[in-house]
Amino acid sequence: MWDGEYTIGLQYLKSFNYLPQECQHMQLISDAYGGLRLRITRIYSDSLEETVKSLLQLLEKVNRPYLTVVEEKLLSVLELEYERR
Repeated sequence: MWDGEYTIGLQYLKSFNYLPQECQHMQLISDAYGGLRLRITRIYSDSLEETVKSLLQLLEKVNRPYLTVVEEKLLSVLELEYERR
C-alpha cells in the first residue's frame, strides 16, 4: 500500500478549463478519495488477518468517490475493531 506524496512542477500540469462548478465537483471527488485512504491507513497494519488486509486493499481500489452502504458498514466495523488496538 502506497502512502506517500507526489510533487509535480507547474510546468507539467495541464489546464482542463473546468467551469467553477466542475472545479468544485473535482475537489469533492479528491477529498472523498483522500478521506477514504486516510481511514484505511489508520487501521491497516501487517499484523492484520489476511482477510481483513484483503478487504481493505479492495476497498482502497474502489473506482468511485464514495462507498456503498454495505462497503461503508464493513469499513466502519473494521474501524471500531482495529482502531482501539
